[in-house]
Amino acid sequence: MSVDPIADMLTRIRNAHTALHREVQMPSSKAKKAILEIMTEKGFIQDYTSDDRDIRVRLKYNGSKPVIKGLNKISKPGRKVYSQASEIPLVRNGMGICIVSTSRGVMDGMEARKQNVGGELICEIW
Repeated sequence: MSVDPIADMLTRIRNAHTALHREVQMPSSKAKKAILEIMTEKGFIQDYTSDDRDIRVRLKYNGSKPVIKGLNKISKPGRKVYSQASEIPLVRNGMGICIVSTSRGVMDGMEARKQNVGGELICEIW
């Protein structure tokens, strides 16, 4: 059992990209599914499938290079990072996304700014 399941998911995706795997499997949770849904919408992964126990993520490549250049976990179990809507950071000058857990659900930073809601900064993806 992992202390931080989101960090574990991001590490599995990072390691699978480094090894040039086409897919990666991990334990399932609602938070992971919400983050993967955003990653699919923004084009960072091809898609994902899930059942009661596992999630299988199909990774996306441009030729032989991964689409995801970097993943960075912002909030950690010992240090939660919160931000107001106006202070949600732009990732790589808008070339990446910041995923935020708000009172209206998990969404990317641009959507949170649009809806004028702040929350916990989960991770950055570029």
